[in-house]
Amino acid sequence: MTDLEKTAEIVIIGGGVIGCSIAYHLACRGCADVVLLEREHLLGAGSTGRNAGGVRHQFSTETNIRLSIESIKMIENFSAEMDCETVFHQDGYLFLLSSQEQMKTFQKSVELQRSLGVPVEILPVDDIPHLIGGLNLDGIVGATYCAKDGIAEPASITQGYAKQAKRLGARIYRDTEVTGIKLEGSRVAAVQTNQGEISTRVVVNAAGPWARQIGEMVGLDIPVLPFRRHIFTTHPFPATPRNRLMVIDFATTFYFHREGGGVLMGMSDKDEPSSFNQSVNWEFFDSLIEVATRRFPALADAQVANAWAGLYEMTPDANPILGRVSAIEGLILANGFSGHGFQHAPAVGKLIAEVILDGKATTIDISEFAYERFSGRTINREVNVV
Repeated sequence: MTDLEKTAEIVIIGGGVIGCSIAYHLACRGCADVVLLEREHLLGAGSTGRNAGGVRHQFSTETNIRLSIESIKMIENFSAEMDCETVFHQDGYLFLLSSQEQMKTFQKSVELQRSLGVPVEILPVDDIPHLIGGLNLDGIVGATYCAKDGIAEPASITQGYAKQAKRLGARIYRDTEVTGIKLEGSRVAAVQTNQGEISTRVVVNAAGPWARQIGEMVGLDIPVLPFRRHIFTTHPFPATPRNRLMVIDFATTFYFHREGGGVLMGMSDKDEPSSFNQSVNWEFFDSLIEVATRRFPALADAQVANAWAGLYEMTPDANPILGRVSAIEGLILANGFSGHGFQHAPAVGKLIAEVILDGKATTIDISEFAYERFSGRTINREVNVV
């Protein structure tokens, strides 16, 4: 392993897609004195490498919708811009809604999405089978659908950002765990690691579910908690959907889409407490498959091929924490994406680069996602969380 740099203008903690995107966008702006630190042997080994790859416009807050618009535009052009092969299947997202209350909430979100130029449809139940056959629509009162949503590849996008960041001069160190952050007064001075110390004036916390632990190194309480989420894939079976449309049963949070010749599926366990546990709980699979076969009966004939678990990094309002921290000069946060980090990573990398180099984000106003919002102000909760 190459000896660790002794100094850097900017140090990024975390080598997932968020950290790699930030490194690339800084280097792309001409700021090449950037060091990215990843404690694992591989980049994207945490939440990035364990997510379902979903990318959507269908959020309930304006800022999240704008993040999606910007990010999806960048993902659509990723292969050409980054000289990196990746696949983006824009077969859409279909939210199945099972109450008039849900319909009312989603209709309000659709009005906002449309006002920002997103082509979202509200579908009656009779139109749903035109998009996907084989669903049991008992209890469903309607749906929303956006054809520009889809499934992308977390690994290739992460590696694409890392490759181009390095080409532009950024340095990436794997197997390097951050053990502390030194302050001079209330200002960042250095990052301590198991490989040595790096003097720096700017630190970006992009540590995913471990964001809170990084914050504790400077006495900052970052309200991010890890929650386990499972994904199961199946072998091919006769009724596999014809495309990669993402179907979400919003009431239960059960979702699935085609993956290879089978299906990828998951669901939240609302009763599970916060933890860093990433082992597969097969007892939970029994609960998931009961919901799954009720909504998509053909899954009863499918056999599980693979299973894994990863971590959501949840905040109290299910929105990210982005930008500077007023109490600690030189500390930048890019945390708490609440299950949406991969899909918003392209825009977030660009915006954090603007915060650092220009003093504030200009492409999108992210002020409502400031860390200080939790100190008594009214918060705008993201509703469309799976």
